[in-house]
Amino acid sequence: MPQLTGIDHIHVYVPCRADAAEWFESVFNFKISEPLRFWATENGPHVIENKSATIHLALFKQHDFIPSTAIAFGSDAKNFIEWNKILEAKDIPVRCSDHQLAWSLYFHDPYKNMYEITTYDHAQVSQILQDNKKK
Repeated sequence: MPQLTGIDHIHVYVPCRADAAEWFESVFNFKISEPLRFWATENGPHVIENKSATIHLALFKQHDFIPSTAIAFGSDAKNFIEWNKILEAKDIPVRCSDHQLAWSLYFHDPYKNMYEITTYDHAQVSQILQDNKKK
């Protein structure tokens, strides 16, 4: 069986690609993928990426909302806690869920697409959250 190397990119449907790109930059610091900028034609994707170019989102213009499945990003315990703080500081409603094996943060972009940041560092996050409640 041939092996896959990971997720290459995820399609995200938005009413305005430029506005969406600004939102992703302000929340995740994603920038336009320069090598793929030429694809951002009227019907093509506006591809954005994280600093290390390991995560790519293809922003497509969509006039009618089409719900997407959740896009889940991985994290470690320390960064998971930091993401929770950042999202809350940006007034983005966040639902933090304990899945017993993992912790997840769920939130939406302005276009109603759902995102998740998850960590399998369950014990560490549980301890940090418990310690934060005591303060």
